[in-house]
Amino acid sequence: MPRAPDQTTLATLGEAGRAEAHRRWLVLRPHLEDGVPLTRVAAQSGIPHRTLQRWLVRYRAGGLAGLGRAVRADRGRSRFPGPLRLLVEGLALRTPVPSAAQVHRQVTAVAEREGWPVPSYSSVYAIIRRIDPALRTLAVEGARRYAEVFELVHRRQAGRPNEIWQADHTQLDLWVVTPAGRPARPWLTVIEDDHSRAIAGYAVNLGAPSALQTALVLRQAIWRKAEPGWHICGIPAVFYTDYAEPRIMPTSARRCCSAGVSGQEISA
Repeated sequence: MPRAPDQTTLATLGEAGRAEAHRRWLVLRPHLEDGVPLTRVAAQSGIPHRTLQRWLVRYRAGGLAGLGRAVRADRGRSRFPGPLRLLVEGLALRTPVPSAAQVHRQVTAVAEREGWPVPSYSSVYAIIRRIDPALRTLAVEGARRYAEVFELVHRRQAGRPNEIWQADHTQLDLWVVTPAGRPARPWLTVIEDDHSRAIAGYAVNLGAPSALQTALVLRQAIWRKAEPGWHICGIPAVFYTDYAEPRIMPTSARRCCSAGVSGQEISA
């Protein structure tokens, strides 16, 4: 009968490792339980005799767990010294941006001088690929580009209801018949509370977005609703809107200021 598996070691194999160990044991089973010569098992299974011998040695040494492929404890982590990894990242973030081959040549020279393990080109390339995009943008393209790409989301996160409202417009993917009898795609205008993601107001219009339509939706968003389950209302501290026509912003801004709202335009 086969040996009882080492449960502690077997548990470290993972699901794929346990399945592999079981598959190999099924191949060895005729030899282990019925005494079938290993050469015949090799001929019947199509697995080389030397490979079966190696499996048999591992099984006798470690049981069923010895047939599996254990996952390395350091899998996914770089085995190079920390200073070597930082050197690769520092060289890769210079301007003008060097190629991976240039970085590898420079790192190899430093590693040989310092007595560090010399990394392969693929290892250096993998470290460069894992550099955080935000850090790369800041180092290569500057703080202004970094702010445009990565800080806008954080700048507009609200900490409480009615702190920030956002207006947006989209043309719906459906066709309606206008009063003139012509087909048209209507526009949906929505005002959303940034903190709760609740809809404060909305409107559907046949015309393209305008300052007047946005102002009407803003009025609906501010006032109490007739529907009992629609509770959101009030005056936001900041109101963001995006327009296809920048010239309509001054009108909307004046209406926001008259209601005590800070109106700001953002890019679409």
